[in-house]
Amino acid sequence: MVGALPISVIISTFEEEKNIARCLEPLSVFDEVIIVDSNSSDYTVDIAKKYNVRIVNFTWNGKYPKKRQWILDNVKTRNNIIFFLDADEIVTNGLVDELSKMKEYSHGYFVKGLYEMNGKILKFGLSNSKLALFDKRYFRFPVIDDLDIEAMGEIEGHYQPVPINDNVTIGKLKGYVIHRAFEDEKKWKERHERYAIWERGMNKKNAWPEDPVLYRRYLKKIFRNIPFRYVFVFLYSYFFRLGFLDGCEGFDFAVKKMYYYHAIR
Repeated sequence: MVGALPISVIISTFEEEKNIARCLEPLSVFDEVIIVDSNSSDYTVDIAKKYNVRIVNFTWNGKYPKKRQWILDNVKTRNNIIFFLDADEIVTNGLVDELSKMKEYSHGYFVKGLYEMNGKILKFGLSNSKLALFDKRYFRFPVIDDLDIEAMGEIEGHYQPVPINDNVTIGKLKGYVIHRAFEDEKKWKERHERYAIWERGMNKKNAWPEDPVLYRRYLKKIFRNIPFRYVFVFLYSYFFRLGFLDGCEGFDFAVKKMYYYHAIR
């Protein structure tokens, strides 16, 4: 894959044979695409090879650095600007157009992910936003106190990379990726039950790193201390964020978010 955008896309995979082809298809416009696979036993790597991408194997030793920081430390890229993408995420034409028109880059950008459910992109309700596109010379993933937490995994969890100094600029892109997290119901439930156990342990130890954006930092601290926040999440997503305008899928999504935060509790 050789394209016009001077960005190295990095996709962390493990047992992603159902998702990897759809993830890779729109990425030919990027200069470099790298798969970092954690010893998948399915056809993830075989499918990826058909797209002529670079494939790197990763075996975690149970310590820090975890997977994404290990990539930053050990995987050479043709570009300093990298884009961490999950295998169940699909880059949209709008995001590609936005990136292609940029003359200069900030040090990092938050990228929004809109969920897809039953083939429908949810335009309302809660959305996901990650600091996923950044200059690797200016960010690192923090080392946190979670190695003894049950269900802790090899990849950095629900927290962002942090700037290495105070002069780093962070922006937010208007374009988005489509997040197909709900296509496999069983896989989603199993994954989020593990996430919930890990997040509960993180809360008990107060091990969360500081978010790189000040207002997000305070909102997260407030949110983690809201009583019955699983009920709040449903009401916020379905009513305040107009999730009901997405129809049955909007209701189902709000229920799933409530289920997850109830599991944390």
